Amino acid sequence: MEFWDIYDSEKRKTGRTMKRNDWCLKDGEYHLTVLGVIMRPDQKFLITKRVMTKAWAPGWWEVSGGAAQAGESSEEAVRREIREETGLDVAGCEGGYQFSYKRENPGEGDNYFVDIYRYTVDFQESDLHLQTEETDGYRLATAKEIQELADQGIFLHYDSIKKVFEV
Repeated sequence: MEFWDIYDSEKRKTGRTMKRNDWCLKDGEYHLTVLGVIMRPDQKFLITKRVMTKAWAPGWWEVSGGAAQAGESSEEAVRREIREETGLDVAGCEGGYQFSYKRENPGEGDNYFVDIYRYTVDFQESDLHLQTEETDGYRLATAKEIQELADQGIFLHYDSIKKVFEV
């Protein structure tokens, strides 16, 4: 059973936790999620396609990410998510935290902060080991190609994170 820390509106841990995907948060309570953008030195970004069995946005393109587990820092969470989903280890890579945003869904029990990271990683496609439960393929895409996917309505979170693709 996975647990998430509960944060207040100032992004401070409250000392309480919730079960993963329990959606029991009160207004003014949040959990923490992370997104990790991988850019190669040639300024192409690693994006993955969500498996079709996902309940939300199946088949859409995205960057690695997920929820921080209880007791885990934001950076620990993003490194874990990138490693789980792509097989890449970003420890020691150039880059790191870029910015955060807050999403509020009043009355739904699902309020959250999103911490955005970007790392420059010089990797070969043979270095990738995709998590098949989460991903159904990948692409190395330019910022323009990612914007085109967003314009088609099939790239997750684009409007909230588009500035991370500026190089």
